[in-house]
Amino acid sequence: MKIGVFGGSFDPPHIAHLILAQEACSQLGLDRILWVLTPDPPHKRGRRLTAASTRLAMLNLALQDNPVFIPSRVDIDRPPPQYAVDTLHLLAKEYPQAELVYLMGGDSLRDLPTWRRPLEIIAASAAIGVLRRPGARLDLARLERQLPGLLEKTRWIDAPRLDISATHIRKLVAEGKAFRYYVPEQVFAFIQENQLYLPEVAH
Repeated sequence: MKIGVFGGSFDPPHIAHLILAQEACSQLGLDRILWVLTPDPPHKRGRRLTAASTRLAMLNLALQDNPVFIPSRVDIDRPPPQYAVDTLHLLAKEYPQAELVYLMGGDSLRDLPTWRRPLEIIAASAAIGVLRRPGARLDLARLERQLPGLLEKTRWIDAPRLDISATHIRKLVAEGKAFRYYVPEQVFAFIQENQLYLPEVAH
């Protein structure tokens, strides 16, 4: 079994996440994708995040109609910091017969040498699935020098250009602007019902 590992803060999960995950499944022949919600991403320290339980509730709603997309609690059920390398080791124990394909964007591939124990990430993955962004520039020769063996495991995913981000969606909500079609219907209803991302009212 080939299992994709798709990590993120998912604050909120949106349609670009779903489209890119589906492209990864189709192009890499994945049997399922584990969506790993990271409660306290090390690279986002200092940014206020919605409670992990709330983000997980939205993720469950976003994925509920696709049996191939599985929410994972692997990072939620352990103390921070949650580094990708430790996540992969834990998932390898949970799915000992599976090939794990770590999914990331081209920007993450560029920054991979700065991650915690990046050579272990490469070793623990059957492949690194990289979403190829139109116009993105990567110095692959330099990356290979820094992380020998990386290119042999890199598998490219051609993805449509989708300029949708959780940051932009939160801004739309805070400004009272329309955001209905940026997120799955159930997530849209959840955000409205729970009044998420609205500016704090000063008392």
